[in-house]
Amino acid sequence: MAFDPTATAVVVVDMQNGFCHPDGSLYAEPSEAAIEPVTALVDRAREAGASVVYTRDVHPPEQFDETHYYDEFDRWGEHVVEGSWDAELVDDLDVRDGDHVVEKHTYDAFYRTDLEGYLDAHGVDDLLICGTLANVCVLHTAGSAGLRDYRPVVVEDALGYITEEHREYAVDHADWLFGETTTRDAVAFASG
Repeated sequence: MAFDPTATAVVVVDMQNGFCHPDGSLYAEPSEAAIEPVTALVDRAREAGASVVYTRDVHPPEQFDETHYYDEFDRWGEHVVEGSWDAELVDDLDVRDGDHVVEKHTYDAFYRTDLEGYLDAHGVDDLLICGTLANVCVLHTAGSAGLRDYRPVVVEDALGYITEEHREYAVDHADWLFGETTTRDAVAFASG
């Protein structure tokens, strides 16, 4: 699967302490295991000249105080609270000054963020989406990308998840409904 690096971004979803570190509030071992494949993909993309975007799921402590229905703290418990260690990207990621970091407050990295503006300003059409959790923020971000006419490609061997069934569901759903899936080895960047 070939990608033009000038029109491609790797979108690394929520590789944060809260999800990927054993001391995190919503730690899942497969999310920690995804760090190496994610960083390897980012390294290849960066070397080819593709854009790199990291998302951070961040919740102000009062975010859900007045909600009618949508309350992630009720569903998941308090997690990745604004200003906490839990909300920081894991140290093993090589985040650089030229990378773009998107702070989001829901499962969808496009909802009320600057992600779409950044991608459009940089001429990005294709998104290689990886990170965690496969069936939550990765899937919602990929679906939202497709609805905005980006080409969302979920990198199935660079995903964190809680259960293998969750990962399989996310990959199958993405491939069937709104996007494509690939593996890291199948990604090729066209040379200029």
